[in-house]
Amino acid sequence: MHWKRWLGIIGVFVVVALLVAYGFREQPVAVEVAAAARAPLRVTIEDEGKTRVTDRFLVSPPVAGFARRIGLEVDDPVKRGQLIVVLEPEARRSPVLDARTRAEAEARVRQAEAALAEAMSHVPSARAEATYWETQYSRVEKLQRSGDLAREVFDKARADRQRAEAALVSAERAVAVANAELDAARVALTQPTRMDLRPPGDLVPVTAPVAGRVLRVVHKSEGPVNPGDPLVELANARSLEIEVEVLSADAVRIPPGAEVVLERWGGEAPLEGKVRTVEPTAFTKVSALGVEEQRVRVIAAITSPEEEWQRLGDGYRVEASFVVWKADDVLQVPASAIFRYQGGWAVFVKDGNRARRRAVKVGQRNGLAAQILEGLEAGEQVVRHPDDTIEENTLLEVREVTAP
Repeated sequence: MHWKRWLGIIGVFVVVALLVAYGFREQPVAVEVAAAARAPLRVTIEDEGKTRVTDRFLVSPPVAGFARRIGLEVDDPVKRGQLIVVLEPEARRSPVLDARTRAEAEARVRQAEAALAEAMSHVPSARAEATYWETQYSRVEKLQRSGDLAREVFDKARADRQRAEAALVSAERAVAVANAELDAARVALTQPTRMDLRPPGDLVPVTAPVAGRVLRVVHKSEGPVNPGDPLVELANARSLEIEVEVLSADAVRIPPGAEVVLERWGGEAPLEGKVRTVEPTAFTKVSALGVEEQRVRVIAAITSPEEEWQRLGDGYRVEASFVVWKADDVLQVPASAIFRYQGGWAVFVKDGNRARRRAVKVGQRNGLAAQILEGLEAGEQVVRHPDDTIEENTLLEVREVTAP
């Protein structure tokens, strides 16, 4: 019976040993792998932008005046030279007189009438004086011709005649001035009348400088305006371009003529465009996180057929992707598979069930994929998202195989 007991003890020890060995065996790490493959690769700079009309015109009055009501509405078509608004001189619209203003105006009229009467009272005496000295001059002139009168007396008579004539002219002009002042005082008492009964000779028409459509009516109702005040904004609504504000560090990578892909603008398919201008001046803009950024405006033209984007208008939102590099046949892996190693880049390659660290030379990258110049062959599988649990020769358990 002893040998049976020892056999049981040995069996227990064997089972324990097997359990301990199983517990200390190497555990595989579950990973996702992707195969290095050749495919097109495109490196882009993405940012949000908006549409804007290429040329907009702001119609403004050339002189100060009273603008009549503008009958145009937004999106109305206009022709070159079409009447936009009519300006009236503000003086044509007389203010309504209150009791105090009317009393002051009536007092000025009476004052002007008295001044006219006083000026007219001086005219008869000045005319009589001029007539007298004209008669005296005629007599003295006859005596001077016959030699019966001294030259000094003749000269004095001529000067007196000229002085009397000047006094008469002055008195008559004083009457004219008093008449004008009386007319001005009477005009101040005139009440406003119907504007359509007044002569239209002093009206100023404001016309459209170009043909297009109305984008905005700034000054709809009638009222006083000054030179340069905006009235109506005009533009060709079908002449659109894209304005995108990108970081200055990205702007230096975007050359004029670069390809642009416009996405998430509301249509079913992306639109195509080309960079027309990268403005040479940057400006400071505060981001949503409160960080000051240097931004540069990039202007792009839409090259897709107009029928594809005819619903776009001025100020619409788009998302622009500027293509700074692209190739059709590029060996690439997911960008999440590469990591820094000894001053360069490396990946973990799946060799059987083991991980092998391999240094690679990386070329172009975008947010999803990285170009492999050296170190990998097409079809080799690399570990995606390698972490600290993976080292050289780590046992792997493939959880999922994905494309790059």
